[in-house]
Amino acid sequence: MFLGHYGLAFAAKRAAPRTSLGTLTFAAQWLDELWPVLLLAGIEKARIVPGLMAASPIEFTYYPHSHSLLAAIGWGVLIGAIYMAFRHSPRAALVVGALVLSHWVLDVIVHAPDLPVYPGGPRAGLGAWNSVPLTLVLEAAVYFGGVAVYLRTTSALDRVGSYGLWLLVLVQAGIFVAASGGPPPSSVAMLGGSALLLWIFIPWTAWVDRHRTVRTR
Repeated sequence: MFLGHYGLAFAAKRAAPRTSLGTLTFAAQWLDELWPVLLLAGIEKARIVPGLMAASPIEFTYYPHSHSLLAAIGWGVLIGAIYMAFRHSPRAALVVGALVLSHWVLDVIVHAPDLPVYPGGPRAGLGAWNSVPLTLVLEAAVYFGGVAVYLRTTSALDRVGSYGLWLLVLVQAGIFVAASGGPPPSSVAMLGGSALLLWIFIPWTAWVDRHRTVRTR
């Protein structure tokens, strides 16, 4: 899943209103932010197989450090604990840690059975990527549902908080549509390099969020 992770980050603002949307975005997408680094370093493995699944040509052959359930739990605990150490907010730390784990849960819905429960263990995946229409419906429902929650939770302070948010939504949705309908990456290196661009959404969402305020009622 791609948009859905950002949708949960938007929605989590209601549960942790004092936490930056940039932090929530970082947590929700941490597994995919880590994965290209490990892929390009040769630690984790993937292949590009055109036609493998209707909505994804990527065969994830080895990625236990970023995408096993055990790793997701460990990363969630670690990142939540780091947040707690700096912000001293148990509730927000729990939200941040849960967002990290939520990534694996959402991925199970769309992936083929390639998500390891633990390194070398059984693999999970319900395979929604086998259907493009189903993928579009799931992504749109979670993403725009999350954006709707964020809009009800916050209000714009200026044009950045308004137009900047809608530009962000347009870019994220545009990337998803382009990736879904475009040709597969020409190489694993290109796949990993393009995936690194996900990091740009952390400062972008933080910037937009600073120009919005939490509604009091």
